[in-house]
Amino acid sequence: MTTDISPQGLQALYEALGAKPAGKVAVKLSTGENGSNYLRPELIGDLVRGLDAAIVECNTAYGGQRASTAMHYQVAEDHGYTEIAEVDIMDEEGSMVLPVTGGKNLTENYVGSHFANYDYYVVLSHFKGHAMAGYGGAVKNISIGIASSEGKSHIHTAGQGGSMWTADQDSFLESMAEAGKSVVDYLEGNILYINVMNRLSVDCDCDGNPAEPDMHDIGILASFDPVAVDQACIDLVYDAEDGQSLIQRIESRNGLHTLEWAEQIGLGSRGYQLISVD
Repeated sequence: MTTDISPQGLQALYEALGAKPAGKVAVKLSTGENGSNYLRPELIGDLVRGLDAAIVECNTAYGGQRASTAMHYQVAEDHGYTEIAEVDIMDEEGSMVLPVTGGKNLTENYVGSHFANYDYYVVLSHFKGHAMAGYGGAVKNISIGIASSEGKSHIHTAGQGGSMWTADQDSFLESMAEAGKSVVDYLEGNILYINVMNRLSVDCDCDGNPAEPDMHDIGILASFDPVAVDQACIDLVYDAEDGQSLIQRIESRNGLHTLEWAEQIGLGSRGYQLISVD
């Protein structure tokens, strides 16, 4: 962890992991709706350029400005991402199927068909609240985030089909963990996770009119374990004197159940050691 939310702090944290990506590298982030708290290119540009990585995303399933590929590329340009890297909307040519093992809701996960074009994934997440999941971090970014538009609907309905907004809440949270595990299983260790804890709104970067953050910025955390890094971020929110709004959002959606289930099915561990690099 570092409290230095700057390009230099981000680079130092990445280097502290000692990762050695080989082959074609993808940086997975949320391009964000206009007006949201998406990660700014000024913060992440040096890291992305240094990795010689492509920025990858998938289309949304709820409408908005990123539901069609053409509009999504325009949003990526408008938000400055095309200036720092090639941008690839991974489901512009449809989906590929990943098997889900050990789950109880999903047997398959549908990700963007370009997912297989990359050898290593750096999952760069803006940690924040979320209207449905309670919070968004690394696990959400590798599940809903890497899922194609079709796959997002599949996860939201816990594999049952129908309306995305009427599924059983815990089944949806479990399905996110199960989809995330399919991604990690496929990559066989060629993935790492960085969570940026700034602009900590109760609303997601998928919201173009998010609530203003009412708590202070905390820092950046990195890990090879998506469950551990999300749990550490949640614990830091609980430890903060001004985290009440975000805590209420997480608890009102039973958000911790995602991590409980993720640990149970072997996606990662909720136990961790927090090491400062400051």
